[in-house]
Formats: sequence, C-alpha cells, structure tokens
Amino acid sequence: MSEKKKIDLGEGYHVEVVEEKYNPLVNRKEITLIIYHIGKGTPQRKLIREKVASSYGVEINRVYVRNILGEFGIGRSKAIIHIYDSVERAKMFEPEHVIRKNEGG
Repeated sequence: MSEKKKIDLGEGYHVEVVEEKYNPLVNRKEITLIIYHIGKGTPQRKLIREKVASSYGVEINRVYVRNILGEFGIGRSKAIIHIYDSVERAKMFEPEHVIRKNEGG
C-alpha cells in the first residue's frame, strides 16, 4: 500500500492528497485534497495555493484552487486543485470567476 502525499499547511492542519491525475488534453495536473482542520476554520484559498505550489515546485500563478467544500461541524474540507503546465493554458481553461478568486480579486 502506497503512502499518501502530504502537504504542510501549518500547525493545526493535516492535508492528504487523495487523488492526483494528469489531464493531457488540457495540460494540467488535477489534484483532490482532504484537509483536516479540527477546531480551526477552513484554510484560506491563498494559503492552500501557496503551499501546493511550494510542495509541487511550481510557480503560484500556475496553481488554481477550483473549490473548497467544507463539511459543517466536522473540521474537514475537500479541495480541488489544478496545476497547469503554463500560465497561458491556465488563462485559457479556468473560468474568469475562478481566476479572480485565486488572485484575490
């Protein structure tokens, strides 16, 4: 049984990569994370984006957090992340509202 990849978001957070696949049609890696944050709020999109970029060794402008689905009262969230091969591909495929959310606009 293989060990799941873990991403460090800081104290109080435990993150596991539960699915990771490469989509060759869009030239992006599609990642599903489970974030455990017992007693803490859902982590900010910016923090997730920074830590995923650092963990995968890519520039932050190629990483997009599609959505974060929190489970009320459990302290667990599911996040869908896209990591593109280039910024141009990201701008071509990500919807404008996702780009604005990730860039803090």
